[in-house]
Amino acid sequence: MTAQDHGLAALGLDGVPALQPLTYPGLPVTVPSLLTGAELLPLRARRGGLGAWTVGGGRRPHRPLDEVLAGLGRTPVAGRLPVIAVGSNASPGQLSHKLTRLGIPGAVPMVPVRLRGIGIGCSAHIGRAGYVAAAPYGAPEARAALVVSWLDGAQLAAVDATELPNYRRVRLPGDAYGMTLPSGERLGEAYVYVSARGLLADPVTGAPRPGGGDQAVLLDALLDASPRLRELLGPDAATWVRRAAADPELRARGTLLFAEEGWVLPWTELPVPPG
Repeated sequence: MTAQDHGLAALGLDGVPALQPLTYPGLPVTVPSLLTGAELLPLRARRGGLGAWTVGGGRRPHRPLDEVLAGLGRTPVAGRLPVIAVGSNASPGQLSHKLTRLGIPGAVPMVPVRLRGIGIGCSAHIGRAGYVAAAPYGAPEARAALVVSWLDGAQLAAVDATELPNYRRVRLPGDAYGMTLPSGERLGEAYVYVSARGLLADPVTGAPRPGGGDQAVLLDALLDASPRLRELLGPDAATWVRRAAADPELRARGTLLFAEEGWVLPWTELPVPPG
C-alpha cells in the first residue's frame, strides 16, 4: 500500500455536498482516522487518550497522534475541541473543503464515537448550498455512533462560520450521553451544533422528521406536501437545489414557508438524558 491509497479520491470520500447538494450529507468516516487535507490516514485506538493513539498504515511507521500533529506543526489533541457531526461535517470531503478553501491546514482527527440520547432531524431552514441540513434533538432512547472531529482554534472558527447563525454550538457532558471511544475510554465532553431555526416535523407523527438520509427523497417529499413550496422551488429536487443555491431570497422565502405550513418544531436544545 502506498500513501496514494490513503487519498480521499482513492477512498471514494472526496465528495463535497456543498458543491453537489443532492449528495448531502456525504459519506462519513467509518473508522478512526486522521484527515490531512486530501488524505485520510488510519488511527489505531489504544488506552491512554486520543493523543497516544497511533497513526500509520502500509509502509508508514506507527507514531503517536500528538507526535504526528507536532511534526505537521499543528495543535496537539489537548488544545482541540471535540465536535460531534450529525450531518455533512462527518464527511472528510466536506470538512476538508470547508478548511482548505480558507487556506487552513486540514489536520483533523475524526473518530466514530458511540453515544446515546441524540436523534437526527432536519433543521427548519434552507442552507446556502440549497439543501435542508440535519440537526440534532434530544432522544433518550437513541443509540448511535456519530463522528467526532477534534478541531483547533482556526479550524473551529472556520466551521463555526459555515454553521452560524442557523446553528448554535453547545457543550454536551460526556457522561450524560454515554460518549465512548473505540478504545473503551469515555469522552469527557463534546460540542454539537443545534438548530437555531427549529426542526421540521413529520406530518404523520408530529415528531421531528428524520434527517441525514437521501436529500432528493426529502426535498421531493416536501415539494409534494406543499403546492406553495412546489411553485416556489419545484417541480423536483434538482430544480430546488439549483434555484435555492443561486438565490438567497428564494432560500429565505422557502424557509418562511416551512413555518407558514406549520411544519416547524421549536426544539433547539438537547436536554441531558435521564439515567
